[in-house]
Amino acid sequence: MSFWVYILLCADGSYYVGHTSDLEERIACHNAGRGAIFTAARLPVTLVYSEMLGTASAATARELQFKKWSHAKKEALVHGERQRLHALSISRDHQKSTVPVLLTPPSSSTPG
Repeated sequence: MSFWVYILLCADGSYYVGHTSDLEERIACHNAGRGAIFTAARLPVTLVYSEMLGTASAATARELQFKKWSHAKKEALVHGERQRLHALSISRDHQKSTVPVLLTPPSSSTPG
């Protein structure tokens, strides 16, 4: 059995990420308002990306990965913009590594 991770473009321009074992049926459910509360409020939805995986756990893991991505990063994936996708990944990783860490509280220079 195959499993799918998918990205839907909602009517308001937002993206929805999910996974399923029956892609066509799941998209039909979303567009009928039975897929998820998020998509039911943003109909119609359009399938803009799908990826087939071998196991339910692999599809779930990939879904969780996509859900952590920014709108811009999902958009780059959807449009096949590999360089932009890579740049957005580097940018986010770089931001994480350059956040200053305060190891000791600042000393008070106020006279007592």
